[in-house]
Amino acid sequence: MMEPIEANYVPDGDDWTITIVGRGKTLTATAPGLIAARDRADQLVEELAGDEKTRTVVHRLDGDALEFTTAYLHARLAKPAEPVAEKPAEDKPAEKKAAEPAGDEPAQAATSS
Repeated sequence: MMEPIEANYVPDGDDWTITIVGRGKTLTATAPGLIAARDRADQLVEELAGDEKTRTVVHRLDGDALEFTTAYLHARLAKPAEPVAEKPAEDKPAEKKAAEPAGDEPAQAATSS
């Protein structure tokens, strides 16, 4: 029975450090973002395993396969954040104008013919 290849991912700021262990070797790389790190891990596994037709790779986030799967699915399926639109500056409330001119008679509406 073949021994699995282990791919371990560790966050490093905005980047990820990937360590591939198997077949008596260890390969390390970094990548920007988890999706890019997963792609880079595939490349390293190819380099490590070569022409092997069947191989098992266990991907782990800080040593935990379930954590990796959860984080990877979130990264893959998350909708990109929409840019926040700036609110237009609110105008100062207009000063209230007198509804009727001074005097006893109400103002008459203008009519057009």
